[in-house]
Amino acid sequence: MKVTQSTMLSSRQREECARLGARLARLRTARKVKQTDAALRSGLSRNTVYRLEKGEPGLALGQILRYLDAIAPGSTLLDLLAETDPALLTLEAREKTQRVRDMTAAELDELRF
Repeated sequence: MKVTQSTMLSSRQREECARLGARLARLRTARKVKQTDAALRSGLSRNTVYRLEKGEPGLALGQILRYLDAIAPGSTLLDLLAETDPALLTLEAREKTQRVRDMTAAELDELRF
């Protein structure tokens, strides 16, 4: 009888798997690496890469580490979890919304016709 890993995990553990997959996908996006290129570099199928990024719990840790090395050579799992990669920091800065200051009375007067 085949047992799926997701049925064996608690909801918290399934959420952790999903978060890990989302971080891998975000790092890949931040480094501007296509999913197919990352799959090719890591020696994994595109389907496996898709499952990794979706956080499927039945995948081996070795596959995750190979994929991480294909996206960000030299990075460790701890680097991924700490989100210290410079590409991630740049992506985060781009995504932040910019606050717009109120216009002064003089600036508003210039706009009035």
